[in-house]
Amino acid sequence: MSFSLAELAQKIGADVQGDASITVQRLATLAHAGEGDIAFLANTKYKSQLVSTQASAVIISADVAQDCPTNALIMKDPYLGFAQVAQLLDDTPAPATNIAESAVIDASATLGSNVAIGANAVIEAGVVLGDNVVIGANCFVGKQAKIGDGTKLWANVSIYHKVVMGKNCLVQANTVIGSDGFGYANHQGNWVKIPQLGSVVIGDNVEIGAGTTIDRGALDDTQIHDGVIIDNQVQIAHNVVIGQNTAVAGSTGIAGSTVVGKNCIFGGNVGVNGHIEIADGSVFTGMAMVTKSTTAPGVYSSGMPAAPSREWSKMNARIRKLPDIMAKLKELEKQLKD
Repeated sequence: MSFSLAELAQKIGADVQGDASITVQRLATLAHAGEGDIAFLANTKYKSQLVSTQASAVIISADVAQDCPTNALIMKDPYLGFAQVAQLLDDTPAPATNIAESAVIDASATLGSNVAIGANAVIEAGVVLGDNVVIGANCFVGKQAKIGDGTKLWANVSIYHKVVMGKNCLVQANTVIGSDGFGYANHQGNWVKIPQLGSVVIGDNVEIGAGTTIDRGALDDTQIHDGVIIDNQVQIAHNVVIGQNTAVAGSTGIAGSTVVGKNCIFGGNVGVNGHIEIADGSVFTGMAMVTKSTTAPGVYSSGMPAAPSREWSKMNARIRKLPDIMAKLKELEKQLKD
């Protein structure tokens, strides 16, 4: 697969500097690119690598065009250009390319046109698969689940009964969607299971990473709206609602019945309390513990950054003394007031 710079410029909305007829076949970093490679510069801290790059072409912004020693595609957002060119040059194989003989497909399932189902996949009764759906090897799609046009499941994905997925979604390997939420009643010290009677409804253009779990609702549905991106090993509990175009990084956990707004960002390992509301545009830095609702967009943080062990030990010792310090401060305040 190869493209000339003229072809790429037309597809991504860039201007060509240099030889528009030159062809590229691969993406590479500035430092390791060679002939036939196209690189990009989106972070100014790598600008020193631009002058010595051996790439056949580079995607850059206009303000560094004069420093580029090779052919270039010039555009306002080089990182966006990198993403677009990566899509064009993507050689990732499809999870499946036909309907494998070993796939088990119930006679009542409805399959759209050009559906591919990998080896040992199971498609249960009443399932509806849209056009161009791809189901990887060893996947399970439970009774009455619906999967929209163009959605792809990588190997070993489990979609439980009555789950609804929209169009053009991508689910990475070993993810589970629609498993039981963590619902129990305690009776005299014993846990009584509450059957989870809702489902999971996922919008269009949603991407879900490997090993992630999205629980079905207890009564109402868990909802993941259009354009949401979810990283690996994320836990989304029952009845959570996540608004459009929100991004959730790896190992984050969102507890039950929390409502997340649109265009939010969760860094890695964020913990979110249940039954709270997160305002549109809220951003949480890595390892933040979100215990209360947010009412306005902004950046929120908590936790303690790593420090040298001796320094941390001293800080921890001071923290343990805070109750005594507060008591002495109150006593001093009282004396001053008197």
